Amino acid sequence: MTSTPTAAPSPTAEPPHVVLVPDSFKGSLDATEVAAALREGVLAAAPDARVTSLAMADGGEGTLDALVASWQSAVHTVETVDAIGRPTTARWTVSPDGGAGVVELAEASGLPGVSDEPLQPLHAGTRGTGDVAAAVLDAGVSEVLVCLGGSASTDGGAGILSGLGARMLDADGQVVPDGGEGLARVTSIDLSGLHPRAREVRWRLAVDVTNPLLGELGAAAVFSPQKGAGPGEVAFLDEALTRWANLLERETSVRVHELPGAGAAGGVPAGLAAVLGAELEPGALLVAEAVGLPAVLADAALVLTGEGSFDSQSVRGKVADGVARLAAASPARPPVVVVAGQVLLPAEQTRAAGITAAFSIAPGPIGLDELIPRTATRLAEVAASATNLLLAGRRRG
Repeated sequence: MTSTPTAAPSPTAEPPHVVLVPDSFKGSLDATEVAAALREGVLAAAPDARVTSLAMADGGEGTLDALVASWQSAVHTVETVDAIGRPTTARWTVSPDGGAGVVELAEASGLPGVSDEPLQPLHAGTRGTGDVAAAVLDAGVSEVLVCLGGSASTDGGAGILSGLGARMLDADGQVVPDGGEGLARVTSIDLSGLHPRAREVRWRLAVDVTNPLLGELGAAAVFSPQKGAGPGEVAFLDEALTRWANLLERETSVRVHELPGAGAAGGVPAGLAAVLGAELEPGALLVAEAVGLPAVLADAALVLTGEGSFDSQSVRGKVADGVARLAAASPARPPVVVVAGQVLLPAEQTRAAGITAAFSIAPGPIGLDELIPRTATRLAEVAASATNLLLAGRRRG
């Protein structure tokens, strides 16, 4: 790795506590690798610094890996099916105290798992994720954290409920097929076979959007085109989700039609909120709590976070936003610096979000193909520069 700027801290100054809480740089480094590169840069500038690294995620793809890295927990696997019903395996983990089980929807029901076939927006479902959730319940947890994101389906969570033992029935009392097409035919829900612990535990859903279930900002209109839906299929799926929401209200007395965030992951929160009482929470804050970030920030002198692209979405529930909120609420109120592949958010909006500064790792005009191999090196260099700025301020103080 190339040399990085160094600075000698004042001999009388207490070594700074630098907290590293990056997201992954998709297509380049995972969150743990990003944290390692940032750590190298921090220590090059401040060899005596106390550095705490916590891999972060926003509740979507990669959250399971981030939690496993932070918890050093065991990874378990279960035999299940992918979004189009083919046999596959999916991973899950449990928190160190055994209280919380983690299910990542993308493990069994994600788009990457079916990328070898033409997209099937009407038939893809989430039954496989229900199988994973059942395995987590069997482990005796008291809380299930479901990380949403990367979904291949638009089934309103009916598939997960099916995997947990519920039956979606049509007007003739027959079980409907998985996916949005089957959802359009559901007239009743048989919960007699539901996993015995499904309603005994706390369900928390990590979401990074506030989209409702229905309408022009809903699950079908906004997200199903990414899963292969054309205009006619979008309309069909929105109607199916409307019928599903009406059925859920009739059978559970819970109204999910306008629930913020219910449109995430093909409407999964709708079914789980109505039937299981699941709570929707901003993914980045939920993950931060799970890895113990609030306590770590209590005496931090500097916080470095990062992601591939720092833009307007970054300050709307993504990792940088969650970190900035928690830093502002901590006793130390440390400055938060974002290190990103590209910085697209203006400085004024960056400051308004509680972020001190944002730096790109790109050394001038450079193509992505050229930058990716240099990501770790550039992360270290920028982290060293940010640390030098902190040390300069401490010396003046």
